[in-house]
Amino acid sequence: MTTPHPSRSDAPPRTTKTPPRPRAAALAALALLALPCLPAAAQAQAPMPAPTQTIVITGSASGGGLRAFDAPYAVGVVGSDTLRAAGPMVNLSEALSRLPGLVAANRNNYAQDLQISSRGFGARASFGVRGLRLVSDGIPASGPDGQGQVSHFDIAGAERVEVLRGPFSALYGNSSGGVIALVSAAPQARALTLGVDAGSDGLQQWRLGIEAPLAGGFSLRAQVSRFETDGVRPQSSTERRLGNLRLGWDGERDRVVVVLNSVNQPALDPLGLTRAQFDADPGQTTGVALPQQRPGQGFRYNTRKNTWQDQAGASWRHRFEHAGALQASQLVAYSGQRSVTQWQSIPDAAQAPATQPGGVIDFDRRYRGVDGRLIWRWALAGERSAQLVAGASVDRSSEDRRGFRNYTGDGAARVLGVTGELRRDERNRVSTRDFYAQAQAEIARRWTATLGLRRGGVDFTSSDRYIAGTNGDDSGRLGYRYTNPVAALQWRGSPELNVYLSVARGFESPTFGELAYRPDGQPGFNGALKAQTSRQLELGAKWRPAGLGLRLDAAVFDARSDDEIGVATSSGGRTTFRNVGRTQRRGAELETRWQPAAAWRVHLAATWLDATYRDGLPAPAGRRIAGTLRAFGYAELAWQALPALELALEARGQGRLPVNDTNSDFAAGHGLLGLRALWRQPVGAGRLELLGRADNLADRRVVGSVIVNEGNQRFFEPAAGRTLLVSARWVQPF
Repeated sequence: MTTPHPSRSDAPPRTTKTPPRPRAAALAALALLALPCLPAAAQAQAPMPAPTQTIVITGSASGGGLRAFDAPYAVGVVGSDTLRAAGPMVNLSEALSRLPGLVAANRNNYAQDLQISSRGFGARASFGVRGLRLVSDGIPASGPDGQGQVSHFDIAGAERVEVLRGPFSALYGNSSGGVIALVSAAPQARALTLGVDAGSDGLQQWRLGIEAPLAGGFSLRAQVSRFETDGVRPQSSTERRLGNLRLGWDGERDRVVVVLNSVNQPALDPLGLTRAQFDADPGQTTGVALPQQRPGQGFRYNTRKNTWQDQAGASWRHRFEHAGALQASQLVAYSGQRSVTQWQSIPDAAQAPATQPGGVIDFDRRYRGVDGRLIWRWALAGERSAQLVAGASVDRSSEDRRGFRNYTGDGAARVLGVTGELRRDERNRVSTRDFYAQAQAEIARRWTATLGLRRGGVDFTSSDRYIAGTNGDDSGRLGYRYTNPVAALQWRGSPELNVYLSVARGFESPTFGELAYRPDGQPGFNGALKAQTSRQLELGAKWRPAGLGLRLDAAVFDARSDDEIGVATSSGGRTTFRNVGRTQRRGAELETRWQPAAAWRVHLAATWLDATYRDGLPAPAGRRIAGTLRAFGYAELAWQALPALELALEARGQGRLPVNDTNSDFAAGHGLLGLRALWRQPVGAGRLELLGRADNLADRRVVGSVIVNEGNQRFFEPAAGRTLLVSARWVQPF
C-alpha cells in the first residue's frame, strides 16, 4: 500500500483558518542571505568548558550556571557532539535515551509528538508532554496548565540539552517529574553550515545555517531546515519546516539574547494497533486511519494533524557594580501563537448525541509570559559564601477552540475525514502567577545547604459559545493554589566526591483537556478534579576520581503522590478524568562514563523504577502505573579508530511495559543494537563531517511506545525495523 505524503494527501483543503506566516523562518532565511555582508567581530567568544567541568543552567536559580558536579540534584547533559552523532537531529528521543531515569519514546507518529516521562511522571500522557517542564533558551515550551510540546526545539542549533530529575523540579512550578531544557549555541566563529540527511522509510532532510560574532558585541545564528519521511507504516508520513534565529549582544555589564522560531508540520496519523493487529503484522495501519477510496465507504477517516507555531523570546541579564550584595538581574519575556487542526477517527454514528464535540479538533492559541529575578551574594567568614535569588513570573494562554464533525453528506454521498458541522466553540484562558526564592549557603567547609520555595496558582476560565439542545453550557472557572518548598544538604567529601540529600513537595494541576468534561455527563467544568501533589526525596552521589578517566553518578529516590489524576471514562470521543488516589514511585539510577584508554570510551546508564498504585482505584493496589518501565538502560562502546574516525556499538534495553492501569496487557521487553561511524576531517579551510548509522541491527519488530488506556484497545505503536541513515555536514568559515 502506498502511503500518501501530507502535502499530497487527497484530503480537502483546510478552510477553518489561515495558518500564521512563518516569520522566524523568513527572518532566518533573510539572515542567511545578508550575513556575509556584515563586518566580522574582532574576537571570537571563549571556547566551551572541558567535559570534566560541564556547566548546567537547569536548577541554577541565578541563571549563571554551575558545575553539574556541584549540583545537589540529579542532572544529565547531552552535548552538541552527542546530539549530532545520535541521528538526524529531528527527535529528542535520538539522544535522551542515554540518560538514566528518563524515557523518551519515539512513537514513529509525528501527529502525536514524543512520549517523555521522568521517574514515571508523564507516562500516562496520551499526547504531548506533561509532568515535565520544557524550556528552550529560558522560554517555556510547556503551557501554564503543564502540557507542552518539543516539536519546535532546534536540536541542530543546540549547544546542549539538560535534564533535571527529581525534587528540584518543584522550583519550576506546575510539574512533578523534571525539567528538559535546550540551550542554543552562541556563535563562536563566522561559518556557513550545510547539512543533508538520507535514510530508510524515505527520510530526507536538508539544513542551512550561518553564524557569526559581529562588531560591537553583537552575534547572530540563523538556521532553516526541511524534513520529510514516508514513515514506518502506511498513513505515517510527515514533513516539517523549521526556522530559528538567535540574535545576541554582549556589553560590559549586560547580555541580551533574542530568539525567534517557527515550525510548520503537517503529519498523517497511523493510530495504534490492537494486540491482535500487532501480533498479525506490526507494519500495518488500522483501517479507520486510512482515507476513503470513494464516498460512502465507511470507517475511513484519514486521520492527520496540522501544526503551526511562531514564537519570540528575549532575555536580558545585567551585572550590577557598586550595589553592595546585589549582583545581577535577569529578565525573560516571550510571546507566541500555536494553531492545530486534527482529524480523528471517531465514528460518525458516535457523533449523533448533542453533547458529542465532533471528530475534528481545531484551535488557535496565543501565549505570553515574563520572568524576572534578582541575585544577591555575600562573602562569609572562613572563605565561605551565600547566595539568594528571588523572582516572580506570569504566564498566560488564551485559545479559541472549536470542534467539528469529521464528515459531510449522507448515505452513498457521505465523505469522511473532512471538516463538517460545528459541534464545539469555546474561549479558554489559563494563567499562572508565581513567586519564588532560592538561597544557598556554605554552612561549613565541606557542607552546603539549599532552601527554596515557589508559591503560586493556576487559574482556568472557559466561556462556552456552543449551547444547543441537550448540550448545556460548559462554561466554568477554577483555580488551584500551591506552595512548593525544596531543601538540600550537600557534603563535599573531597574535590572528587559529592554526596547530597534533597527533599521537596511537588504540584501538578489538571490540564484544560482533563477539566473539559464531567464524568457524570452533566455540563460544566470537571470541578471535582483536584490537583496532584507529591512528596519527593532523593539521595545521590557524584564521584570523579582523579587519573581514572571515570565519572560516576548514582541516585535513589522515593516520590509519593496524592490525588493522582487518571482516566474515569472514555467513550464516543469524550475522555473524562478523576483522582485515583495515592501512588508511589521509587527507584535507583546509575550513570557511568569511563575512558580506560585514549582511544576508548564507555558509557552506561541504568534505571530501576517501581511505580505503583497504593489505593484500589483504578486498579488493585500494587498494580503498575500504565506506561512506566520497571527496568531500562543504555550502553555504548566507542573506539577512536583513527584521528578522524570514531566507531561505536550502542545497546538499548527495556522491560515489559503495561498498557493500561489494570495491567491486563503488556508490551514485551526487548533489546536493540545499533552501530555508528563518524568521520570528521578538515578540508581546506572548512570541515567535513560524515555520519553513518544502522539501528535495530537484528530487524526486531517490537513496540516502541504505547498509548496508555486507549479506549479502543489500540495500545501498541510499533518501533521501526532495521533502519539506515547517512548524514553529511559541511562547515565553511568565511
